[in-house]
Amino acid sequence: MGDFNNFGGSDEENAEIKRLTAEVDADTDSFDNWEKLVRACEGLDGGLNRNSSPQALATLRNTYDRFLLKFPLLFGYWKKYADLEFNISGPESAEMVYERGCASITNSVDLWTEYCSFKMETTHTPHLVRELFERAAEHVGLDFLAHPFWDKYLEYEERQEAQDKIFAILKRVIHIPMHQYARYFERFQAMARTRPLSELVPDSTLAQCRQEIETEALQFGPPPTEVELEAAIRARIDAQFYLVFQQTQTETTKRWTYESEIKRPYFHVTELEHKELANWRKYLDFEEAEGDYGRILFLYERCLVTCAFYEEFWFRYARWMSAQEGKEEEVRIIYLRASCLFVPISRPGIRLQFAYFEEMCGRVDIARALHEAVLMKLPDCVEAIVSWGNLQRRQGGLDAAIEIYKTQIDSPAVDIYTKAVLVTEWAFLLWKVKASVDEARAVFIKSVQWYADSRHFWQRWMDFELEQPTSNELEAKHGKRIKTVLSEMRDKSRLSPNIKQELGQVYLNYLQQRGGKSAMKEFLAMDRELFGPQSVSDITKAKLGGENGFAIGELDEASRIKAESRFYNYYELFIDPDPNAQGPANFN
Repeated sequence: MGDFNNFGGSDEENAEIKRLTAEVDADTDSFDNWEKLVRACEGLDGGLNRNSSPQALATLRNTYDRFLLKFPLLFGYWKKYADLEFNISGPESAEMVYERGCASITNSVDLWTEYCSFKMETTHTPHLVRELFERAAEHVGLDFLAHPFWDKYLEYEERQEAQDKIFAILKRVIHIPMHQYARYFERFQAMARTRPLSELVPDSTLAQCRQEIETEALQFGPPPTEVELEAAIRARIDAQFYLVFQQTQTETTKRWTYESEIKRPYFHVTELEHKELANWRKYLDFEEAEGDYGRILFLYERCLVTCAFYEEFWFRYARWMSAQEGKEEEVRIIYLRASCLFVPISRPGIRLQFAYFEEMCGRVDIARALHEAVLMKLPDCVEAIVSWGNLQRRQGGLDAAIEIYKTQIDSPAVDIYTKAVLVTEWAFLLWKVKASVDEARAVFIKSVQWYADSRHFWQRWMDFELEQPTSNELEAKHGKRIKTVLSEMRDKSRLSPNIKQELGQVYLNYLQQRGGKSAMKEFLAMDRELFGPQSVSDITKAKLGGENGFAIGELDEASRIKAESRFYNYYELFIDPDPNAQGPANFN
């Protein structure tokens, strides 16, 4: 596509595709924009076929490839793409699309069933078709709604008139808890009456059964005839298989409690209801308690098709997998899928957790690269910068950490309020790691001129001074330093009156708990300034909108929000989900 204005259609179609492409590029997360672009490409030249122009076909393929790279779990579009390729280029091209689709959404019953159906119709080499069915069975055979797949597998063997293979499939299926388990057992039971005993049970089991029946018969009379013996063996085997049926029925009933609450078993870009998320949590709890690794793994994969945009399930999956022995690479793949495909960059926690995992595994360069990748998209992400600084401290020492903070503070891409946080982290490193109180205090004093409008800056400075060790002899000097911080904040910052009152209360608490004999004089003077009426308090005057409340002006609303923000690590914000929450569950 050397000519970017020629998409293979008419001038009007080319202009429309160019416009839609620009809209997609401007907002790649908009599913509606992608859908419009795909439809427009499909409609080139009145509908594409093998006789369409190379430009039009390239446009279609390029759009589908980009679309399904962005939304790889949309099984219906993989099917449409495969159908288009079949009509344009034949079965080999369609098969390549099916392979890509099934690799992208490995547990889609619908897509694997469509692929197998396609293979049945286009391939006349039975072992190749059976190989595909067996691959599909590994990926979707345990699904509670896998009956369309198993029906297709049975249909194929019926076409081949392979009764032994039909029976072998049924013998597998009757052990799987799923929606239509009963009809498979009924068919198995009917076939079992006519199949050789050697197909029903292993030879060792058959020999043991024969010996037990012969021994029991000798106690009551002459040995049974061969016909009687076979009838008795079949009756005993039937009873054993009926126990299998009962067990499958029990396991199916247990899971139906959760399966019946799954309203959307497929992926879509729209939000799920809180009730559905709660149901997935309970279902995972149940399956983990059952303890079958294969079934737990399968359920997580199902869950993360439907709930792909909800990071809590990626965290849960990685944590569960990390508790299994020898699963380091599997954990890595979970983090990769979450970070590279599904969890929005606006929630960097999963990427930072991934970095910690790689650091634990000794891949420190990868951990650094993950931090850098987050900051390429979110240069003001305080959490990522601080996390990176601490990574450098752990691996390279204090100077390496400080270098990260210096670089980010000097960067024009980093917001002034983010820099204020980084300065405090720098000061705390000097204090906590280097044990240099004077150097840390110097950082605070020097930085006031730039970061006086940051709530976080003043809070951390006050925390720093409050935590310094004192004695009876030093307490007066200690209190003076704390008062100086508060006075500087009141005089030099443009924070809102509410924040000034909040920080002022910290000083009031100090005076109460650690002040000397004359502390209440200072306490009441500060109390008057913080909470007194307009006539005696500049802070109250400013809070109520009086004149001269802010001699140094006010922040605009956008700046005020940034200036007064609190900063948390992603794990500090974890709360148990509300099981009674209603309505759509936001994943942004």
